[in-house]
Parts: sequence; C-alpha cells; structure tokens
Amino acid sequence: MALPTSLSHSTIKPTPPYLSTFHKPLTLPPTLLTTNRHRFPKQTTFRCSSSSSSSKHHNNINPSKPDDLIELPLFPLPLVLFPGATIPLQIFEYRYRVMMQTLLQSDLRFGVVYSDAVSGSAAGVGCVGEIVKHERLVDDRFFLICKGQERFRVTDLVRTKPYLVAKVTWLEDRPGSGEENVDELASEVEVVMKEVIRLSNRLNGKEEKESRDLRKNQFPTPFSFFVGSTFEGAPMEQQALLELEDTAARLKRERETLRNTLNYLTAASAVKDVFPST
Repeated sequence: MALPTSLSHSTIKPTPPYLSTFHKPLTLPPTLLTTNRHRFPKQTTFRCSSSSSSSKHHNNINPSKPDDLIELPLFPLPLVLFPGATIPLQIFEYRYRVMMQTLLQSDLRFGVVYSDAVSGSAAGVGCVGEIVKHERLVDDRFFLICKGQERFRVTDLVRTKPYLVAKVTWLEDRPGSGEENVDELASEVEVVMKEVIRLSNRLNGKEEKESRDLRKNQFPTPFSFFVGSTFEGAPMEQQALLELEDTAARLKRERETLRNTLNYLTAASAVKDVFPST
C-alpha cells in the first residue's frame, strides 16, 4: 500500500529546514549528484522489514520484540529528518493540529516521512521526530522543535483520517563485515568536509577560520547521520542515505559526494581568482 498522493505541503512551514551546527547547511550543486543518484518511484510500495529493534523507545511505541509492528502517526514533509538532527515546524492545518494535541497528551513522537513536492509520493522509510519544545500560538497553531530519533520502515497503513497512522518496523545499521574500518572512514569524511566548508566560506566572502571539530567524538554511525543532515537542497540524496543500513556504505557515499563538491568548489575558486568580478 502506498501513501496517498493528495497530501498538501501547506500543512507545515519548516523554517529553516535544519538547525545545523553549521551557520549554514551545506548546499550541494545538483550536478554533483550524478553518481549513486536515488530516484523515487511515482508510488512507494511498502515492504515488510526484518530489521531489529532499537534499544530505546518510549511509551506506546515501545516494542516488546524486535519483529513487532508498531503503530505510529505519520507526518509527510518535503524534507528528510535524520537521527540526531533538529527541525523547527509550524503546524496550522486542522488534521495536524489534532495530531499534535493528541501527541502532547500522550507520546511526544511521530514519524516524519519525506514527501516529494512534485509527484506527491512519499518514502517508505522515515525517522521518528520527538517533540523537545512546543508552543501553542494564539490562533491554535503550534510551533515545535523536534529531534530525530529512530529510523523506521512503513509496512502498512492503519488509517488515513484525520491523519495518517501506519504500522512500522525499526531500522538499525547492520554490523559490518569487519573488512571496513568505519572509524577511519568517518575521519576521512570529516577531513573532506572541513575543506568543503573552508572553500565554501571563501567563495561566499566569509573569513576563513581554522576548521573546528565537526565530529565531536561521535561514533561513526551518528556522525554519518549528521553529515547527511547537512546536505541541504538534495533531499533525494538524503533519503538514499537515510535508507542505507550499513554505516560504511553511508560514509563512502558521503565521502564521494563531498569529494565531488570539493572538486566543484576548487574549480569555482580558481575561476574567482582569475575573474574576481564574476
């Protein structure tokens, strides 16, 4: 079963798309995403998942067994939420105000799934958003700050009114084969990312400061999610990264994308040096 295609994106106002630790998330030129590009079908058919359960869940979505199907309210959005990332949302459409009122009285968690603005089709893999701060506005709208938690795969729809509720299973990265040193991969990604930020600041006329610690002692898996959350402007690529169940594969893909970005910025910087007024 696929999510309905009549969902309106006017239900939310994400401003800005991500609260990143950068002053501005990385904006990747579309031409850099020619390799490993992820295409969405017109409709996403949900598939059953045998992924294991995450060790930490809350309240009524706490699974008792790894293969349990958990019911979760869904919020289709034109963005991709990653574990650990934070997003601000304004809720003003009636059905989602109802959903928030219910969540604030029970569980503070709902599923965020990427919905393509052009086709209206929604992804079958999403991320739980937990409300960490909220404010009810005078006209009954809500302002929320949500933080990404576990990933999930939608297996079936329970109901569509007044808002979507689906059965989901949890996703976790599978243990690696042992041949890949994911810690070294994470370090390589951080090095390239620092250089991308440095050149990006230079091209934007910002002061080139010494690169700070981007990883902040994170383990490779959460760091890979952090990197993916900064790829603003490339939601299809972000969705592909979110769906990967292998940390090494995710880091390799991010490293390739960042290297392509670095090549692009290096060329743009050289052009700027030759033609300063361009």
